Amino acid sequence: MEWIDRLNEAIDYIEEHLTEEMDYERLGRIACCSSYHFQRMFAYMAGVPLSEYIRRRKMSLAAVDLQGGEMKIIDVAGKYGYSSPTAFNREFQSVYGMAPSVVKKEGVSVKSFPPVRFKITVKGVEEMNYRIETKDAFRIVGVSVPLHKEIEENFAVIPAKWQEISANGTLQKLITMMDTPPMGVLGVSTCNDTEPWRYYIAVSASQAGEGFEEYTVPAATWAIFSGEGTNQSVQELERRIVTEWLPTSGYEYGNAPDVEVYLNPDPQNARYEVWIPVVKK
Repeated sequence: MEWIDRLNEAIDYIEEHLTEEMDYERLGRIACCSSYHFQRMFAYMAGVPLSEYIRRRKMSLAAVDLQGGEMKIIDVAGKYGYSSPTAFNREFQSVYGMAPSVVKKEGVSVKSFPPVRFKITVKGVEEMNYRIETKDAFRIVGVSVPLHKEIEENFAVIPAKWQEISANGTLQKLITMMDTPPMGVLGVSTCNDTEPWRYYIAVSASQAGEGFEEYTVPAATWAIFSGEGTNQSVQELERRIVTEWLPTSGYEYGNAPDVEVYLNPDPQNARYEVWIPVVKK
């Protein structure tokens, strides 16, 4: 239960700091992982991105303040960190579909978004096959894109990069350079809080390639899960790892990149592995 308890401590921190700029790195430290991993765990477990959850919680509390009738809209906007009533009005309408001035009227019905609480639910539906392996550091060669701090924005950036390098021949060139394990096209997310967040599409290669970037994946212990299907099935496997396997595994996130290993090049019928860096609790 310790892992779930830490997630709930992070939720408590959010509640205590809704009137301030949220410190995502602090949330990760509370949960004993990077802010990237915390956002991913939260989104998979809560079913909503962390940034959207925080926005809804702010607007839910703002609605209570407005219904009291005593606070001015400009004061409520300032309380929750909005630089202008216009920005606050836009955000409020995106959540509630009505202007803040409407909510100030008596008898207007609004939705409430209460704080989430996490708990372990034992499902036992579908088996998950995995292995634990400790691997030495290895060099990868390829291309990369920066990752946004709010990770839901990356769901458009990463597929676009895959499409780009598939269309311009870069992916095929990378495949010819692959000559050291792991043998497959790699998607590597450098997502700890000590280096820039980037997503690499790369291969493990003994030689550098002209015009390509290099990165060394550090030695680490990995929980390795196998799967097959489309890009959507990769995301579903990652969701199951976070919500079903990790909470009761005896492991927690380690300080190393996430790795996807695509064992064949067919995007509609891929065979792949998902590597999650882990350490014993």
